[in-house]
Amino acid sequence: MKYILPILVVLTSVIGSLANTYIGSDDWYSELIKSPLNPPSYVFGIVWPILYIMMAFISFRVADKISSIFIFQLILNAAWSWIFFFFQAPVIAFVDIGILIYLNHRILNIIKDQSRVLFYLYLPYFLWLIFAAFLNASIIWLN
Repeated sequence: MKYILPILVVLTSVIGSLANTYIGSDDWYSELIKSPLNPPSYVFGIVWPILYIMMAFISFRVADKISSIFIFQLILNAAWSWIFFFFQAPVIAFVDIGILIYLNHRILNIIKDQSRVLFYLYLPYFLWLIFAAFLNASIIWLN
């Protein structure tokens, strides 16, 4: 499992990115009213790869402690992009990201008991999920 989890992180990144290709080809997202805190699109292209690299590293280090919950959160992570962008269902995507936040809070608590360094490496992903949930909620609210 130690080697499988980092591979799954990469696959999740690819699967999620495929859904993001619909952003440029669909007017739906571009026509949505977004929060003033919504960053430019290129920021997501910078942040997510960094977060996926950190997730792969951490999953490699603590695979025996987080494997099942981590795999479930990866599935939900990949599903969010498809739910939000492809199916254009921001309310369902918000439920998805809410579950993601809960699962990753549990993962953070497990990691905290293993290593403070790994905890602080995983924390940006958790905080980014909270920010993404805010952006998702703002789209629901404003539209």
